[in-house]
Amino acid sequence: MVHSAYDSFQLITDCPTKIDAIESYGSKLLLGCSDGSLRIYVSDSSGADRSPPSDPHALRKEPYALERTVAGFSKKPLISMEVLESRELLLSLSESIAFHRLPNLETIAVITKAKGANVYSWDDRRGFLCFARQKRVCIFRHDGGRGFVEVKDFGVPDTVKSMSWCGENICVGIRKEYMILNATNGALSEVFSSGKIAPPLVVALPSGELILGKENIGVFVDQNGKLLQADRICWSEAPTVVVIQKPYAIALFPRRVEIRSLRVPYPLIQTIVLPGARRLTKSNNAVVVALEKSVYGLFPVPLGAQIVQLTASGNFEEALALCKLLPPEDASLRAAKEGSIHIRYAHYLFDNGCYEEAMEHFLASQVDITYVLSLYQSIVLPKTTAVPEPEKLVDLSLDAPQLSRGSSGMSDDLETFLPQLSESDENSALEFKKMSHNTLMALIKFLQKKRYIIVEKAAAEGTEEVVLDAVGDSFTSSRFKKSNKGRGNVPINSAAREMAAILDTALLQALLLTGQSSAAVELLKGLNYCDAKICEEILHKGHHYAALLELYRSNSMHREALTLLHQLVEESKSNQLQAEPIQKFSPESIIEYLKPLCGTDPMLVLEFSMLVLESCPTQTIELFLSGNIPADLVNSYLKQHAPNMQGRYLELMLAMNENGISGNLQNEMVQIYLSEVLEWYSELSAQQIWDEKAYSPTRKKLLSALESISGYSPEALLKRLPPDALFEERAILLGKMNQHELALSLYVHKLNVPELALAYCDRVYESSVHQPPAKSSGNIYLTLLQIYLNPQKTTKNFEKRITNLVSSPNVSIPKISSATSFKGKGGRKKIASIEGAEDMRISPSNTDSSRSDGDADAEESNEEGASSIMLDQVLDLLSRRWDRINGAQALRLLPRETKLQNLLPFLGPLLKKSSEAYRNFSVIKSLRQSENLQMKDELYNQRKAVVKISSDSMCSLCNKKLGTSVFAVYPNGTTLVHFVCFRDSQSMKAVSKVSQLRKR
Repeated sequence: MVHSAYDSFQLITDCPTKIDAIESYGSKLLLGCSDGSLRIYVSDSSGADRSPPSDPHALRKEPYALERTVAGFSKKPLISMEVLESRELLLSLSESIAFHRLPNLETIAVITKAKGANVYSWDDRRGFLCFARQKRVCIFRHDGGRGFVEVKDFGVPDTVKSMSWCGENICVGIRKEYMILNATNGALSEVFSSGKIAPPLVVALPSGELILGKENIGVFVDQNGKLLQADRICWSEAPTVVVIQKPYAIALFPRRVEIRSLRVPYPLIQTIVLPGARRLTKSNNAVVVALEKSVYGLFPVPLGAQIVQLTASGNFEEALALCKLLPPEDASLRAAKEGSIHIRYAHYLFDNGCYEEAMEHFLASQVDITYVLSLYQSIVLPKTTAVPEPEKLVDLSLDAPQLSRGSSGMSDDLETFLPQLSESDENSALEFKKMSHNTLMALIKFLQKKRYIIVEKAAAEGTEEVVLDAVGDSFTSSRFKKSNKGRGNVPINSAAREMAAILDTALLQALLLTGQSSAAVELLKGLNYCDAKICEEILHKGHHYAALLELYRSNSMHREALTLLHQLVEESKSNQLQAEPIQKFSPESIIEYLKPLCGTDPMLVLEFSMLVLESCPTQTIELFLSGNIPADLVNSYLKQHAPNMQGRYLELMLAMNENGISGNLQNEMVQIYLSEVLEWYSELSAQQIWDEKAYSPTRKKLLSALESISGYSPEALLKRLPPDALFEERAILLGKMNQHELALSLYVHKLNVPELALAYCDRVYESSVHQPPAKSSGNIYLTLLQIYLNPQKTTKNFEKRITNLVSSPNVSIPKISSATSFKGKGGRKKIASIEGAEDMRISPSNTDSSRSDGDADAEESNEEGASSIMLDQVLDLLSRRWDRINGAQALRLLPRETKLQNLLPFLGPLLKKSSEAYRNFSVIKSLRQSENLQMKDELYNQRKAVVKISSDSMCSLCNKKLGTSVFAVYPNGTTLVHFVCFRDSQSMKAVSKVSQLRKR
């Protein structure tokens, strides 16, 4: 016996005749005797100490006395009877089925067709009665008055031994099997065979399901006869009667009564020995057992007492099941009982090594997490303002001394206990380590299940305080006294966040102790409330650097994190990091850490980016660009702390984002390149090995930058160039200042590289193609042609002109003027001087001179002792760029002695192109003349239109005849109107347009 669920009490001691049937009606007992009489017993309240009953309609736990006897109630002994409380009727089965009105036992109906019936079942919800007679099953319906109406009559294969309603159907147990009878059409469906020895037994459950007996086994089926579960309820032998009184099933045997739980695995709860027990029925508050001449009442022990018994005996599952049956008005008592039982059960399971199950019960008890964590001495917890004592959470009424805490030290740190074990006791050490690991794994699951609600409360509390601070709540502002770095201010009485800090700190330690470093890192990556000081010490001691970095990050301790990360990178480089051999830290790790900080702390990003700028310049500059750190700030910081990387930064930044670099930064980058080139030039000049055609990597970068970017100041750079070197750089700068003649002169006369001069002209020409004519710089090739033809003028006072250009405070950018000027009445023309770096604009109208301008230049050249003309370069230029040079202007510039044969490569394609253009324009002219004639012909045809006006012609506006009035014709040629009507309509349209414009 597990515990006492029922107390047995003898209600009737000595009945004169044998009892064949028994039933209760309110607080009365109805006994059907073998002599056909009905005896009614009531409680004997003659004692002076009898207290008034709490429920007048319930059986009382006191002796009963005979109130009256109804002789001749039935002609034959009663087989069974049942009180129908909802209808105040007594149903009895004897030679037939009779209904009597309660309480005066007036006979209202006798179903004669039930004569010979041996079993029946009543459906109180619908008022349907079914009974079995031989091999027939009949169904009657109560009409609500004094009569019953027959509904159906079906045949069955054999005599029915037991039956019960199951929903709309009837389950019948015949001699060999159980069957489901469809009450509508009489269809039968087999369930399974019944036992060979014991008769069939059908028991209805309150849920509508059934228990079908097969020998000593009870099988659970649904209303359709389908098996519900694999578990079975097993009795000690085949019962004769079974009644259900939740949460128990009570079975009657010849010498005893067995009480079993309806919870799997349906254990035996109590056995009550009653020799000669014959009948069993249930009342509102008890179970009544009839012996041959006496009656016993089985009264339920109060649930609270049962729970105490079960808990004391260690049957916690049953105790918890009984707690759920406590009435709703005792909700607080129920919660307290369940919590206490869960805690005791959890301790019991924990002491017996069932750690996960123990944590499930700790979770169900809603116990504070600090109580559970007190079982783990190795877990270091942060100090809190109010931590409940574990002992206070245990219900003292539940035998508190049995709450063993001997296992609380079981989860201590393995390193603390294992060294104390002898070397010969390796098996014990392994078992201890396994046990400790299991306890920690169970703790992890417990904390993870509790974490969502606790962290959610903490986050909500923090959000509420932020809102209150935003609106300037003076009350809450006085509460903030404790600072938590990275999460703002935390109030001292922030219970939710204190609990969250305890939970996360403990969870992190448990994960680390069980070797789940990756899970610890994931915990720290999300929202967490780990205590920074405790966790930092533990992580650093255990060399869990990845988790430590996440801890720093989550607490906004970025400087500490970056310092540690830099140290790890250096140790990785020197192969000194042995704590985590799998994970290596690279400079890219620092860059990845810095990315989210660009918008919040750019100075910290710049400080620690200097540590990886040399090793990862591209990634670092990408960091600056993606983080939108101001380029001027980065440049100034590099200039101060890493000047050797300043040029590299500007160079890579320009390559990645050409439009994102300002003019000042472009100028600074060019200045850096120029400084390096000048230093290189000084070294070579001192050694007297300088070569103008030598190119160092920096000089190549300088030349490329001078040509590709435009944000620098060419005047400032020009001042820094030496007068006798770096002519190519000087030429590019002069070109940026639109001093094309000087630039081309440098290419031709100083560098002696006509190809560079030609390339320069190509760049200028191509850039001028996309400019409007007003801003075009003229034909640059003619300027180069003049330089070839006038070398003396080009080189005259060359250095002086450049010096004047640089020293001038306001350098003007001259435009290309006319290439020719008229001199004297005789019409003698002379090529204009290009002194002062003036570009030449040659007028195409002055091409009819009878004398070549080259002659005049030749005369001047002779007067000045001129050098030879660069005729080969002139002819090469004309042959290669004939399509970009005005032929007439070029011919006027050539010397008179130039042979036409040498000009064939120039004149041949030029004349061919001119003739093709002339022919094309002639064709276009002819086409336009033809088109003009066609339009004139169409105009003449349109003017030939004829409109006939008859006496029936009507005005389309006023719908009156035109007659001889002046009329107008619309362009379609068919719509005719009076001219007056047309004029009026036009004026009305004009007025409406004006009014609409005013409204707008």
